[in-house]
Amino acid sequence: MAVDALQDIRTRLLPMLQTAALQYQNRVPSGYPVVTDNPGAGTMGLEIDPSHALFIVQDGDGLSARMYRRASRTDARSSSGRPKFSGSPLSDSRQLNLDVSDQELRNLIAELMSWYNTQPGLLYITDE
Repeated sequence: MAVDALQDIRTRLLPMLQTAALQYQNRVPSGYPVVTDNPGAGTMGLEIDPSHALFIVQDGDGLSARMYRRASRTDARSSSGRPKFSGSPLSDSRQLNLDVSDQELRNLIAELMSWYNTQPGLLYITDE
């Protein structure tokens, strides 16, 4: 049933993923971004780089959104009493309704883009 729901949202989700991938094609490591389009196997998603990805996957009889990201290397709120381990991978899994809205899908993609964009110390260097 969840695979059927994923197949149903494919027509709405795939153009969003492809548009996001186009926006990042010149700003990410070689070989990225990668759009995963395999609703038959229960997964669709976008990997911006090796540490930032969003997948909509079959989870039992439902769907879930799995967000993978890396913690930023600097944090002004960390202190000696509360250490923050930089660069550690984080994953977040959220249940989705089978009739997920376009807005909710766009928000998930925007959140992934936001996590990637707020990484400190990333520079885009060109020869031009």
